[in-house]
Amino acid sequence: MTIEGLITKNRSYRRFHQDVHLEFRQLKNLVELARLSPSAANLQPLKYIISCDPKTNALIFSHIAWAGYLENWPGPAENERPTGYIIILADTNISKKVDCDHGIAAQSILLGAVEQGLGGCIVCSIKRNELAQALKIPAQCNIMLIVALGQPKEQVVLETTTAGGSIKYWRDEKEIHHVPKRPLDEIIINITAT
Repeated sequence: MTIEGLITKNRSYRRFHQDVHLEFRQLKNLVELARLSPSAANLQPLKYIISCDPKTNALIFSHIAWAGYLENWPGPAENERPTGYIIILADTNISKKVDCDHGIAAQSILLGAVEQGLGGCIVCSIKRNELAQALKIPAQCNIMLIVALGQPKEQVVLETTTAGGSIKYWRDEKEIHHVPKRPLDEIIINITAT
């Protein structure tokens, strides 16, 4: 698959085939992609927690929120939840700031997942303190974000908005998830040097 194909297929999936279990090895291989990715000043301050255990997955799930634009949707139902999670941490003993490392790592993880026929969602709405306590995360490690993973159970369609149109994602009557994207001409600003 081309890089454009991987990126186009890399959507924020929020419903999964919960009967398709991920293995620790699969998740570890995705973290390897993150490890090999660029890091600001090559400090490499990120650490990772991997979970494919149903009990730990349920604990993580209870500390996150899903899909802010879908106001009446509480998140995936019991049979549609992720079967794997990668929690991205910043080790403050290595660096007090992370810059954009966690975003780069998450994108690498998700592109690797798509290549394997999986999908995921970057989750930033996290009860960080409560989850850190529940998982006994070392005090010097801050939760940056969580990548929820699994076999996608939903169809996600990209659409181009009109100039100035709404960018709020939505679901239609068939539960197809629509993701509006701003047009290319709207996001490119050309500046001519004088």
